Amino acid sequence: MGILEDWGWDARWAEAFGGDAAKGLFPARLIEEQRGLFQIVSEQGIKSARTPGTMRHKAADRAGLPAVGDWVAAESVPNEKVVLIRRILPRRTKLSRKAAGEAMEEQVIAANLDTVLVMTALNADFNPRRLERFLTVSRESGAEPVLILNKLDACAEPGPFLAEARQAAGDAAVVAISAKTAAGLDALSAWIKPGRTVGLIGSSGVGKSTLVNRLAGNEALKTAETRASDERGRHTTTHRQLFILPGGGILLDTPGMREMQFWDAEQGLKKTFDDIEALAPACRFKDCAHGSEPGCAVKAAVEAGTLAAERLESWAKLKRESRHEAGRREAPATVTEKQKWKAIHKAARKRVKEKRK
Repeated sequence: MGILEDWGWDARWAEAFGGDAAKGLFPARLIEEQRGLFQIVSEQGIKSARTPGTMRHKAADRAGLPAVGDWVAAESVPNEKVVLIRRILPRRTKLSRKAAGEAMEEQVIAANLDTVLVMTALNADFNPRRLERFLTVSRESGAEPVLILNKLDACAEPGPFLAEARQAAGDAAVVAISAKTAAGLDALSAWIKPGRTVGLIGSSGVGKSTLVNRLAGNEALKTAETRASDERGRHTTTHRQLFILPGGGILLDTPGMREMQFWDAEQGLKKTFDDIEALAPACRFKDCAHGSEPGCAVKAAVEAGTLAAERLESWAKLKRESRHEAGRREAPATVTEKQKWKAIHKAARKRVKEKRK
């Protein structure tokens, strides 16, 4: 395998690259980003890269700019060590969330992941409702989600955690491991394979950096102990970066995420709450919100004890959030459309007045 193949290049990417070679461009993968500064890898090795001003101006928002995991068409610049990113090849998957703050802007966490490992710890950090949120975003990306329960070595009774995790995970695989002792890590070989890209996400302190170091066979990333008072961790990863592991798999590590706000989550919610989706057709009303409506099959399942009330509450909360964010995204477009027609009507009235003169 060549350098590009090591990083996941295949015939489909070659087809997407198309005739860019005739333009003097070469294919590369973006493997690191730190505050708008990029590192790419190509047959020429690893180089620093930047986006030209035209690309930044044409991009409607940050989602239109390169992200870690992207395959790009790049151009060498005479007498410069930094290369230019000219084009982003169409993404196969896109893990994204709403950017922090009030602005309605999409933040692409990573592109072209085959699998997303959603990691939590078997301690006070364990929260099924948070896992449902992370799994929803992962499923929306188009990649396969896998739920990783870490710190098995420090958990005397993992059974109850595993039961709750499997309920939250739905059809996603659930794997219990100890990054510290390497227990259970062999199971990850089902997803970590040569040419395949796996992303690792989760809250700070769940052991992501320890797992990366264990898989990489070295101290690739700095780690920090969790606070004894609440078992919460301190951030030890400060930026997103791709690594090639000794066995050939490609791993993306991300900083711990305190927030995972939805950007577009409708399909992800349906997959994460497939048990509720399966019950819904039996409701008396097609538009049943599974609240106080009579003949609700979902509420009946809660009353019968076959569906956890907390899971239905979580579904309702995340559904409201998803619709609220979708409404906020559509609002600017609605305002722009109204302004356009207002201008058209104003111009039409002006022409009528001028004809009457």
